[in-house]
This record gives sequence, structure tokens and C-alpha cells, in this order.
Amino acid sequence: MILLVSPVVILRTPTDIFPDINIPVVSIVWGYTGMSASEMALRIVTVSERGLTTTVNDIEHIESQSLNGMGVIKVFFHPNVKTDMAIAQITAICQAAVRTLPPGITPPLIITYNASSVPILQLSLSSKTLSESQVSDLGMNFLRVGLATVQGASMPNPYGGKPRQIMVDIDISALNGKGLSPYDVVNAIGAENLILPAGTEKIGSTEYAVELNGSPATIQELNDIPLKQINGHMIYIRDVAHVRDGFAVQQNIVRSDGIRASLLTIIKSGAASTLDIVARLKKAVPQVAKTLPPELEIRTLLDQSLFVRAAVQSVIKEAVVAACLTAIMILIFLGNWRTTFVIVISIPLAILCSIITLSALGETMNIMTLGGLALAVGILVDDATVEIENIERNLRQGKELRTAILDGAAQIAVPAFVSTLAICIVFVPMFFLTGTARYLFVPLAEAVVFAMLASYLLSRTVVPTLVMYFLRHHVHETGTEAKG
Repeated sequence: MILLVSPVVILRTPTDIFPDINIPVVSIVWGYTGMSASEMALRIVTVSERGLTTTVNDIEHIESQSLNGMGVIKVFFHPNVKTDMAIAQITAICQAAVRTLPPGITPPLIITYNASSVPILQLSLSSKTLSESQVSDLGMNFLRVGLATVQGASMPNPYGGKPRQIMVDIDISALNGKGLSPYDVVNAIGAENLILPAGTEKIGSTEYAVELNGSPATIQELNDIPLKQINGHMIYIRDVAHVRDGFAVQQNIVRSDGIRASLLTIIKSGAASTLDIVARLKKAVPQVAKTLPPELEIRTLLDQSLFVRAAVQSVIKEAVVAACLTAIMILIFLGNWRTTFVIVISIPLAILCSIITLSALGETMNIMTLGGLALAVGILVDDATVEIENIERNLRQGKELRTAILDGAAQIAVPAFVSTLAICIVFVPMFFLTGTARYLFVPLAEAVVFAMLASYLLSRTVVPTLVMYFLRHHVHETGTEAKG
């Protein structure tokens, strides 16, 4: 049953470089274009923090950072908090705080993540013919959207490039000459650029959708919006400004081989398997790339799965080496390949039992759990070795094989159990750790403890059964010598 269940469990257990560090964090991102960092801190961030401390439960501490036009508040919660309830409380207080903040501000962006949400893949988008604005637009609105359906992956806005934005270049001298202000331009564009539903019109057997001419069909038509009538003469936007398809002020620059590019960072969400997410992304990227211009070059700059796979394979390799060295040492001292084979079989079985238990508890395959299993390899053979040695001692006393097995197993049952508990109790203090150390070292301790307990149970069941079958012919050959 262990051998049948183990492959299914191993394939379904997420694989990562570290255990899931469940320290929930919720970020609140306020945006107010044009406001200085000091004003953001005093008028928006500070007011929000005061509201959070009185209405949101289980807050461990709060950090905030104020920038020009942006304020970021990070709310750290105690472990095992109900994140959904915390997000609901934060959303409620932020919606209520909007009315007390400067006019025109929009509700904040609320993002939840934990310490296990780390970048696992970085894609570089560049082109020798496309402009920075086009590259940024393709990454933001096409590639990013196409990869959003990949399970376990979350994607923030790309770095670099020039975000596409419709710009209104105002001619201040022309505006002043006509006695107007930038506020008039803003009001005119807001009043004339409307999307209004008009319903349908049924003519004969056909029903047509009716559209109102409330929003220009092209960007150039925005220049034809009437601004104000002065002395019987209509002033248009084109007379005092120029509307064009441009880009926002560039905040950061990304270069790939000396060419301006955009950087798309993909973050692992929660306890999902890094290897599975990266595999899905590598499968999805070529599919999405087929819908993009062929001039766009997509390259992989960072692949976290390579480090995860290398770390896991390294630990497994060391565990296999340790098991082989242990088997050689036992063979040297026992001098019997049959008993050595019985003992060696108990090592992988105990490790598989530990993996099954860890998976049932929601742990992942990572360097801490695998390191714990590698640490336990050398001591997993103790129970089986002691039991087989005691069985051979009873055989030398002239007992039959079945009687020698039963007596040998019964005689060391309590001492072996006490010895196993003595090893396990060494790892008990790890369960009293707190913070990040707890999430890192508790899986290691569980791996060792479960493997040791499985080793003891196997020494009570599987080892005597294997001895019965493997030593039957050997005892028959040496029976006369044993009795003498």
C-alpha cells in the first residue's frame, strides 16, 4: 500500500524551494496624481492608518511609504488570521475614508500576498522596430492579460516602457489670449466625451442598436470638441491645445542588450507549486505570443524553477548517498547480505511514510522537508538493526525461526520504542518557535519525527515478515551449526 500510494502523493504534492511562510500581508495603494510625498503622508496615508487601527482585527504591525502621487500601506497580520475577513474590514474602512480625503481621489487598490509570494519568472519584452509605448502596451494589455489565466500566477504591471496615455498639450499663450484656463479644457473634454446607452430601434423584423454621438471615434476627433463661444465665435480644443496618442511620464527604464524594453515579473501566489506554475507559463507564453506582432521579442531572464529543481535534486542526491553508505556500513558489520537487504528496504519505506503524512498535513516538498528526511536516513536503520540482531541471537540459542522472530521482536519492543521517542523528543522544541523560524524548521522536525515513528512501526510489522521469508533458507542451511 505504501508503494502504491506514494507515487500519487509525490506527484500531487507541491514542490518549492522553501516551505509556505504564512505571514499574511495586505497592501493598500492610494493614488493621487500630482500630490507631493509629504502631502500624501499627511492627508491620505496617516488618515488611513488611524482608521485601520480602530476597525481591523489581528494587526501585527503597519508599515507605510509615501511617494509623489502614491502612498503604500502594508498591514502585517498575526499568523492564522482570516485573510478574507481582514480584507473585507480594510475595504470597508477605506471606502468610508474616501469621503474625508482630498476631493477627486479614488478608492485604493487592495492587494493581498504573503512571504511565499516571490518572483518565479521574469520576461523581457523588446523590439528593434516597435516603439517603447507599443512594447509597453503589448505587455500590459495583451501578454499580461493572456497569462492571467495561469493557475497560481499573479502579474503586476510591467516595468519600463512608456505607458500609453492620451495627452492634451495645452498652448498656454493661446489659452490666455482667449481668456480661458486649463480647467475649461478639462471640463469640455469631460462633458463632450461621454458614453451613453441609447437602447435599440426595431425597424421591420430587425432590431438595431442605437449609438449616440457622445464619444469621438478617433483620437483626432477630440481636437474638434467645442470649448467655448466667445463673441459669436466658437473656440475648439484645436485652437488652444493638441490632443495626441502619447505616453505618460516615464518613471523607470529597462534595457535588454542595450535596447529599451519592458520587464514583466510573474509572482507565485500562495502555496502553489513553483515547478507547476512555471511549466504552465512556459506552455502559455508561446500560445499568447502567436497573437502578438512578430517584431516583439519575448525572452526569459529569470526562471526560479531551475533553482528549485537543483535544490531538490541536490538534497535527494545526498539522501541517496547517505542511504548507500549506511547500507555498506551495515553489511560490513553484520556480514550477511540478506539481513542488510531487509534493513535497507525499511529506509525508503519509512521515508515514503513520512512524505505521505507531510502531504496529508499540507506541507510541500522543499529543501527543509527533504533535508529532514536526509538527516533521518542514518538513524532510520536503528530499530530494524537492533531487532534483526536480537532475532539472530535467539536463533543461536537453538529456537525455531518463527519463535526466534516473535521472541526477538517482543524483547526489544519497549527499549526500541523508548529509543525512538528519545530521538523524536529532540525536535519538539522546534514546535515552540514563532515567526519565520517556525515555518522553516517545523516541517524539518515533522519530517524527522514521522520518519522515525514509521521506522518503528515498520520494525514491528514489515521487518519481521521479511526476516521470515529471507532467512528461512539460510537458517535451514546453517541449522546444525546454530544448534551446536
